Amino acid sequence: MSSNVSNEEFFILQKMIEGDEDAFKYFFDTYYDDLCNFVNSYLRDQTLSEDIVQSIFIYLWEKKESLPSDCSVKSYLYAASKNKSLNYLRNLKNQNRITGEIMPRAELFSEAADRFLEFEELKKIIGNAVDELPAQCKTIYRLSRDAGMTNREIAEELGISSKTVENQITIAIKKIKDFLHPYYDQIFILFLSNLL
Repeated sequence: MSSNVSNEEFFILQKMIEGDEDAFKYFFDTYYDDLCNFVNSYLRDQTLSEDIVQSIFIYLWEKKESLPSDCSVKSYLYAASKNKSLNYLRNLKNQNRITGEIMPRAELFSEAADRFLEFEELKKIIGNAVDELPAQCKTIYRLSRDAGMTNREIAEELGISSKTVENQITIAIKKIKDFLHPYYDQIFILFLSNLL
């Protein structure tokens, strides 16, 4: 028998190991309140502390048959309480770190996804506006914006002057803006300069 275990506790422990519920209740009644206070000194959460201590007693009962016969139940309970408390705090810290890293990224992703959908919708609206342009105006605008051709290249391609190309692009942009007037909002302001 360990010198840290009293004769009384030693015999009560033997009974608990054999499945005596009254012996288990003795340890519960003796140490429960003090253990709750001990755990709460780490966690600063009384309800959580009580839950942890209860789980430790449940584990003690479930594993009673594997306890050494000279085990100091008090030392066992306090060591288990300390370990559980520290593990909880470590897990909480890790969760907070992960949340701190992931949530801003998730928010940025959500914002980017929203902007992408708005951008695609705006492109569709502008496409409808371009389709409403007169034939030559539409051709010149698309060669300029979609094909990336210069005014001189468009003029050579279509056999017209560069000035005509410039005038037609100006007309196209004005007509597109007029078409889009009902859609003027914050998204339009953000993206129009890049799309026209």
